[in-house]
Amino acid sequence: MDSRNRPELFDFHGVPMTREYTENWVDVQNFKARPDDIIIASYPKSGNTWLSYIMDLLYNEETRGREKSLKIFQRVHMLESTFHLLEPGTEMLNKLLISPRLIKTHLPVHFLPKSFWDQNCRIIYVARNAKDIVVSYFNFERMTILHPEPGDWSSYLHRFMEGKLLFGSWYDHVSGWWRRKQTYPHLHFMFYEDLIEDTKGELDKLCSFLGLSPSDEDKEEILHKVHFDEMKKNEVVNHATVDTMDFKISPFMRKGKVGDWKNHFTVAQNEEFDKVYKEKMKNSTLCFRTEI
Repeated sequence: MDSRNRPELFDFHGVPMTREYTENWVDVQNFKARPDDIIIASYPKSGNTWLSYIMDLLYNEETRGREKSLKIFQRVHMLESTFHLLEPGTEMLNKLLISPRLIKTHLPVHFLPKSFWDQNCRIIYVARNAKDIVVSYFNFERMTILHPEPGDWSSYLHRFMEGKLLFGSWYDHVSGWWRRKQTYPHLHFMFYEDLIEDTKGELDKLCSFLGLSPSDEDKEEILHKVHFDEMKKNEVVNHATVDTMDFKISPFMRKGKVGDWKNHFTVAQNEEFDKVYKEKMKNSTLCFRTEI
């Protein structure tokens, strides 16, 4: 793919960003939340698309009646996006008449518009272990021209440890949202590894948080549709028709496993990563599993 068309990272209020996520910043920060808005937040490659699809099935499967038409990014709009082929996320969200609006974001917690906190909106944050994140993010950035050129694996791994990737430091991102959870009761914190291990149990917890009571039959149907193998062949979520992604390099939905990092890290890289991780996360009570 032609790297000349790829965006460049720049420092945006202390976080590495690209213009595709900052050009509409005034409208993002002034966004008027509604009390029933639901935020689906995460660092990139943490399972946001997966969770967005679960949420869309919970809320909109019957009422929208468009299971086979609109793609997931047309159902769950990204707040901060300003891609040239689409309307800005804020404009698309402002036009939505449905309720609740499901809103996706990869923003660090301190970038989330104030109105969401003022309106006591429900927020779901999904987090994934750092080792699998960096492998997934690397493969994703190799195959999409919407993100900066990733370079080689070794340099990419070091940039991840330094927090020099789009949307900034994973360590700061997960720690910031985790701290906010301690004081904000409407934030449901989920782990990708738990979703993989016990999708049904996590769906039940999610429904409890949202105050939903789907029938056993509906839950079984959702669980079938959100199984990784089903999503991988479903054009609603697999991004197969997105022309800014090169599927010869990597599929958008690659493996959906816990522990794939072992196929990429050398022993030396793993030791260095663990050392940096211990230092960066020394003040956090967050615990992740890198295998299940």
